[in-house]
Amino acid sequence: MSSIDRRRFLVAGSASLGALGLARAIPAWAMGRPGGTLARRGSDVLSGDHLTMTVADATFRTGKRHGPAVTVNGTLPGPLLRLKEGQNLVVDLVNDSSEGTSIHWHGMLVPFLMDGVPGVTMAAVKPGETFRYEFPIRQAGTYWWHAHTLQEPMGHYGPIVIDPLEPDPFTWGREYVLMLSDWSPIRPMAIMKKLRTQADYFNYHQTTATDDYPLNGAQRRMWAKMRMSPTDIADVTGSTYTYLINGHGPADGLELPFTPGERIRLRIINGSAMTFFNIRIPGLPMTVVAADGQNVNPVETDEFQIGVAETYDVLITPQNAEAFAFVAESIDRSGMGVAMLASRPGARAPVPALRKPPVLTMADMGMAMGGDAMAGMDMSGMDMAGMDMGDGKGSGMKMSGMNMRDTSRLPADVKVGPGLGMVAMNPVDRMDFPGLGLDHVDHRVLTYKQLVAAKPNPDPRKPSRLKEIHLTGNMERYMWSFDGQKFDAVTDKPIRFAFNERVRVRLVNDTMMVHPIHLHGHFFELVTGAPGDHQPRKHTVNVQPGGSATFDLTADAPGDWAFHCHLFYHMHQGMFQIVTVRPLQEGAEL
Repeated sequence: MSSIDRRRFLVAGSASLGALGLARAIPAWAMGRPGGTLARRGSDVLSGDHLTMTVADATFRTGKRHGPAVTVNGTLPGPLLRLKEGQNLVVDLVNDSSEGTSIHWHGMLVPFLMDGVPGVTMAAVKPGETFRYEFPIRQAGTYWWHAHTLQEPMGHYGPIVIDPLEPDPFTWGREYVLMLSDWSPIRPMAIMKKLRTQADYFNYHQTTATDDYPLNGAQRRMWAKMRMSPTDIADVTGSTYTYLINGHGPADGLELPFTPGERIRLRIINGSAMTFFNIRIPGLPMTVVAADGQNVNPVETDEFQIGVAETYDVLITPQNAEAFAFVAESIDRSGMGVAMLASRPGARAPVPALRKPPVLTMADMGMAMGGDAMAGMDMSGMDMAGMDMGDGKGSGMKMSGMNMRDTSRLPADVKVGPGLGMVAMNPVDRMDFPGLGLDHVDHRVLTYKQLVAAKPNPDPRKPSRLKEIHLTGNMERYMWSFDGQKFDAVTDKPIRFAFNERVRVRLVNDTMMVHPIHLHGHFFELVTGAPGDHQPRKHTVNVQPGGSATFDLTADAPGDWAFHCHLFYHMHQGMFQIVTVRPLQEGAEL
């Protein structure tokens, strides 16, 4: 059976087509079926060679919000898997829930048939059934697992820590795993419907004539004519989300004990559906020692932005105070997760107030000239000719002769149509950008260009070709895609790499939102200017609005692999593709 025929078979047989944005009917739980038992907060710990993970319907309560949830082994998040590099792992996934389910081992190098993506590598595990995962543990570090179905944002996720065969090149006396997430009492299908009906439904940070956003009258008129909002930073916000740390909301008083002067390792995982977090511990510097499970040369910083699906390990040494606040502030500043590092029970440090929401700039429109040089440009004299929202005729918005939808700039394989709302005019590399809202703070903020791999990369070869992929969308219509094509329209047109090929991939963001792009089954090296053999290795990269990001990839894992934006509702609305890795037959073209 060919790979494409096999995909058709799996999609046809899957009980959870929603995992690929192909849902044709509302599942039973989305129609109001009550959940099961009340979810317990936090994670149990599972270790050993043979584990059992049981999925069940539940309800969850945090603060004044309560609603349906999904648990694994009765907790939200699910259990922490504590594994060892070199062991063989067997996991029995038992589905006691009302919907099809799966587990994807995010960032782990597993055989593609064990990758856990319904419709690509397996059929969803039906209610009442059990599926066995079995694979060797080939790496060490901090990772996580999650469903690749509509159960994921309801609580079907959890952390993974893999202890290395050789000791890490740094020491610590205490360790905490911090799983960040966002939870809403609204079911995922209902959230998706609201976004498709009104893309800014959850955005309460709208500009008005009396607000204090740093915009002049001409700039406000420009945004109004574009039918866009300069504060459209996050699609789903604190208006419905509660931001959780290990299942605890900000009012739950999560304490992390410490002894003054001891070194603590924090393994920070962003397991949210839609939220980028800004991480800081006021009054306490952090030393970043690993990114996406891979050790890096230590970098001291005061704050960093963690994209959806990324992980960072940091070392801290709290002293000179009884308590410190660990703050995970959402990128749009609509809420935060909070935990308290406490030297004694009940010790508390001040929790900082939410900062002002960031505002998009011309750099985020893809009009940066030499970095962010145009970010503060006065737009008062610009000619506004309206915005083409997708008729495909290229009329576009003109700003002093600049066409925001100049499709002549695009490669021939990018589809022009309703799903293409804008084209970045000058998509410069923005991997030195700290993240929206963090470029003008008065303290140190981490960027990708500060990351240097602790060990040489395993493949020293130079790439043999360049593959350019455009991240495309129409924000008003809530349409998302790669190269202008939603996944359900290009199922039979995967991105093809030859087995063991060394290729450079350039991601160009033709939208005004940051996208965390994840490739299953592989690590890649970010092209950041670090020494060629010490480029930072990652499995997820944030591509900034209107900019680009580049990585080098060795396609060393045969099979069909999911490649997608890890913003849950972007993936479900079409920003998903298949990467096929196969030996290149003689005379064939990629």
